[in-house]
Amino acid sequence: MRRFLSLSLFVHLIVACTPSRTTTLPTPITPTVLPTLIAHQPLSERIWWRDAVFYEIFVRSFSDSNSDGIGDFNGITQKLDYLKSLGITAIWLMPIHPSPSYHGYDVVNYYTVNPQYGSMDDFKHLVDEAHARNIHIIIDLVLNHTSIQHPWFADALSNPKTKYRDWYVWAPSSSGNKWYQSAVGFYYAYFWEGMPDLNYLNPEVTSQMEKMSSFWLTSVGVDGFRIDAAKHLIEEGKILENSASTHTWLKNYYAFYKTTKPEAYVVGEVGGAGGRIAETYSGQMDQIFNFELAGAIVSSAAGGANSSITSAYKFALKEKPDGNYATFITNHDQNRVMSQMSTNVGKAKVAASLLLTAPGTPYIYYGEEVGLLGKKPDENIRLPMQWTSELGTAGFTNGIPWQLPGKNLADMNVETEDKDPDSLLTHYRTLIGIRNRYHALQTGSLTLLETENPAVFASLRYENQETILVLINLGAKPVFDYKLSLSTPLLTDGIYPGELLFGNGSLTPLKVNGETFMDYRPISELSPYSTTIFLIK
Repeated sequence: MRRFLSLSLFVHLIVACTPSRTTTLPTPITPTVLPTLIAHQPLSERIWWRDAVFYEIFVRSFSDSNSDGIGDFNGITQKLDYLKSLGITAIWLMPIHPSPSYHGYDVVNYYTVNPQYGSMDDFKHLVDEAHARNIHIIIDLVLNHTSIQHPWFADALSNPKTKYRDWYVWAPSSSGNKWYQSAVGFYYAYFWEGMPDLNYLNPEVTSQMEKMSSFWLTSVGVDGFRIDAAKHLIEEGKILENSASTHTWLKNYYAFYKTTKPEAYVVGEVGGAGGRIAETYSGQMDQIFNFELAGAIVSSAAGGANSSITSAYKFALKEKPDGNYATFITNHDQNRVMSQMSTNVGKAKVAASLLLTAPGTPYIYYGEEVGLLGKKPDENIRLPMQWTSELGTAGFTNGIPWQLPGKNLADMNVETEDKDPDSLLTHYRTLIGIRNRYHALQTGSLTLLETENPAVFASLRYENQETILVLINLGAKPVFDYKLSLSTPLLTDGIYPGELLFGNGSLTPLKVNGETFMDYRPISELSPYSTTIFLIK
């Protein structure tokens, strides 16, 4: 069976081949949209992932417990108290399944774990210990393709009559550069020849993936998944991403996992997505990553100007006003943020401030909080975590690490920065603590403020009776000439003295007249790369 069919036939086949289910889905939040405003109803019952701060871990590089130079599950378990002290409430583990590749994105067995990382019992112990600390765990789920070494594909190659042949996508001749020749025909592999795509027009494939998902959710106890390459599940002719058939499949998968485990959370990787694309996946996954906002955070932090972040917010405000998406600065596929900031700690702090005061569910890539460096190739953006300044190992292992640590080891490590009240690590920890304490910063609405200075970014976050002002100097110079203005009626008239939550300076009370304000300067001077947050009372 080929996967490249007409759109109408695709949709018909997907619907026809998916078992019918009766399920009660969560009631959607109906947004009340105001100009330049992210606005939504307060969550009557707190949804755990909307309040969470996630930490992305590449297991191979995080912490090695048995001195073989490779990070493992027990190593992560030993570092859970560190993550708890950082304020992390959820973890995303990059692929943990057996794989012939170091990265794990070509799976050979979906029902067990990579033996280099430990045993299934070790993994279950990690889950239990994380849950004991109120930390959720989700794992990478690679649905789009398997390894070329997976037994399903090996059987399809050796026996053209096996049922597993129709678990993949075949053609008698090449139809382009994503088709690869084998002894039994050409197979389709979007990413590379070692990762043949699965055929989701075959109901047996869907059934197997649902069975596997149920195993991890119910038998193992994980809290959800990050779906790799979610936009590529089903191609429609020349449409290789975000196809209607992919959306239909994901809607059915959403109904399946919510029926299996209602509190399960799924976040999708839809490369390049902003608010508009995120909205098209509503009701198919709980969230997708907002790449557009991530790029704007990096651009404004590196360039010292608010134009990029303001523009990205305006698109998000228009297309996804409830702020229900996943946010990040950089991830395992991108040059690390500290490298993009040319090792400037001030800029890295600004990027962290933009992330952790934004709507959405934030994800921190391991080591981002201490300033790990890394530029492609990919192995160099997945280097060992820097726990100490110990040369050659960085406290990651007592053996020989699978990759040598980064070049900024002397100053940028947990042990050194933990003692420094002005360090990047302290900046992250303090901001995460504030975010975890105030619902306005987690799921609250957002209004952009005029600042009359391109180096200054300002916003209001609010939910119920909480209103928080965020003020960030993106530049390397102190700022005196800025004025904040709110043109959308929002606040009750009166004088608000404010309570400083983060930063320095003596606050000037805010005067609101006609539910707006003009020419407001909370503090007289904004220090270089500074963040000021205060609660409006």
